[in-house]
Amino acid sequence: MPGRPSDPLWHAVSTFGLDFVHLPPGAAASRGAPVSPQTDPGISSVRRAMSDLAAEVAGCRACRLAETRKLPVFGEGNPDSGVVFVGEGPGQTEDETGRPFVGRAGQLLDRILASIDLDRTCCYIANAVKCRPPGNRVPLPDEMEACGWILERQLEIISPGVIVALGASAASALLGSRASIAQLRVGWHSRGEASLMVTYHPSAVLRTPALKRPVWEDMKKLRSRLNEIGLPRRSGNG
Repeated sequence: MPGRPSDPLWHAVSTFGLDFVHLPPGAAASRGAPVSPQTDPGISSVRRAMSDLAAEVAGCRACRLAETRKLPVFGEGNPDSGVVFVGEGPGQTEDETGRPFVGRAGQLLDRILASIDLDRTCCYIANAVKCRPPGNRVPLPDEMEACGWILERQLEIISPGVIVALGASAASALLGSRASIAQLRVGWHSRGEASLMVTYHPSAVLRTPALKRPVWEDMKKLRSRLNEIGLPRRSGNG
């Protein structure tokens, strides 16, 4: 990551797990950093657009969550893959590291992904809200609304073939539904051109081990759908 550690913008953007960030002409030079490799053929346009968005929202203070967060958590993974997992919001470990799903629930998510031959290099992971709600409470409706445009823009950039909503908050953000997870996970949903699956959040599985079975059934359906439509895409890794 180019830039100087003492620069607040570079520090904030570096927490997003991005390979680089594109700044307007002259901005990088004014910070004493090399111009980002906008013309590098190894960097996809999707990754450039995601980096631009990350820089745009790095200092967001659109809702009360910005007052108590340590670091915003933009998202992480391969935006070229066509596969997106969306959770609720950052927890304590995520708030401290600026990375999504790195606490106990994240470790379980990694194992769930591995069970169907996925990992963070072949999907993108984001949250409905980008800052930690105090005490890990459920995000409030106005907080999700304030943050919603960022998730919408991420999905526009990625143009996914498959989206997986992890938990009720993610399902609400993506589908506008207040139905229970048990009701929503019965079948596939459509969101634009994407097939959308709703399943339980890994933290719910940690609290209620009986949910392991339905999540495993969902993952088998997910693997079948990915095979049918030829995802994930593995090009454009930069």
